[in-house]
Amino acid sequence: MKRITILGMALLMCTILFAQQALWGDETIVSPEIHEDNTVTFRLRAPKAVKVEVTGDFLAPQKIETQFGKFDMPGRVELKEGEKGVWEYTTPEPLASELYSYTFIVDGLQMNDPANVAMIRDVASVTNVFIISGDRGDLYKVKDVPHGTVARRWYDSPTLKEQRRITIYTPPGYENSKQTYPVFYLLHGSGGDEEAWIALGRTAQIMDNLIAQGKAKPMIVVMPNGHTQNAAAPGESAREYKPAMGGGQREAVASMEDSFGDIINFVETNYRVKKNKANRAIAGLSMGGMHSSAISAQYANTFNYIGVFSAPPIATMMARNNEESAKYAAEFVKKLQVQQKNGFTLYWIACGNTDFLYQGVLDSMKKMDEISFDYTYRESDGGHIWRNWRIYLTEFAPMLFK
Repeated sequence: MKRITILGMALLMCTILFAQQALWGDETIVSPEIHEDNTVTFRLRAPKAVKVEVTGDFLAPQKIETQFGKFDMPGRVELKEGEKGVWEYTTPEPLASELYSYTFIVDGLQMNDPANVAMIRDVASVTNVFIISGDRGDLYKVKDVPHGTVARRWYDSPTLKEQRRITIYTPPGYENSKQTYPVFYLLHGSGGDEEAWIALGRTAQIMDNLIAQGKAKPMIVVMPNGHTQNAAAPGESAREYKPAMGGGQREAVASMEDSFGDIINFVETNYRVKKNKANRAIAGLSMGGMHSSAISAQYANTFNYIGVFSAPPIATMMARNNEESAKYAAEFVKKLQVQQKNGFTLYWIACGNTDFLYQGVLDSMKKMDEISFDYTYRESDGGHIWRNWRIYLTEFAPMLFK
């Protein structure tokens, strides 16, 4: 009997080892390997490949021309083949502390790194990610601090005539307290959805770390889906659609601006929040930045803190060649004057100096200067990229609710 038991255990161990071998291969490939000096080595086993490249935002960007203007695209570099068909590339210089994304290109076909399970979806692309510690990257990491809760909720939108999905971060200790909290509404860009800020933007990690350091006040962060054609992110709704830069499979019933009251109502009905202007903030990137400026102007006495990231607060970029846009811009200036009269604590505009919307942002601020509108401008390097938007969040959140 003992001999049978030992034999059974041996067979079980062989099965487990075989399963591991099938899953991981004969040898473990470490990729990316972050060295002590913050250089990084990428590896991929591809013994039959002719050419292997890696592309990612850790490389110098390449400019591409589109109908919307010039964009920064990640550069690419070739790996060298070594023993047993393992291709390898090591960055020649240490990388700055940051969150980086990358993918491999094998004989012209893009693929993810099978040795790295950390992946994020951006619009329709899924890329691997890694973090270099030390400075900014530490804010993006999961650290040994109290953690908030991230929930995906469904709320009723009478304006849009459907149930819609929303992501909500509650700060550490929310569930076990009776405290009320301020609310920060955080909006995504044209290619995003209610998953964008929590995944690409690292909102939960940033808020956990800032709150733990005493740099930001505990707050609830509300991240809705800004495409009113869609009820939820791809795969999360009964109405399927392919991820794309904006749009959806049904015609919008109403605008984000007109339906935003439904979101505020849901939050203030279902969460312990402070229901006044001094404790509400709104910000967004790109399309979400334009939404933030429009929503805060439409609800002109609702938000004390407004953030516009990588977007012109006024439609002056289009107004130069479009009579209808020029009319809209003139009407919007009047709304800003009302907003200014009602008062607010902070109107924060931020943009990268190589962003394709940069000139539109400058033109908007000229219009705002003409009416002596009170704003703060923060200019950074770089273009229309998540690296900038994460930085803006780490700088904007500590200024809220002081």
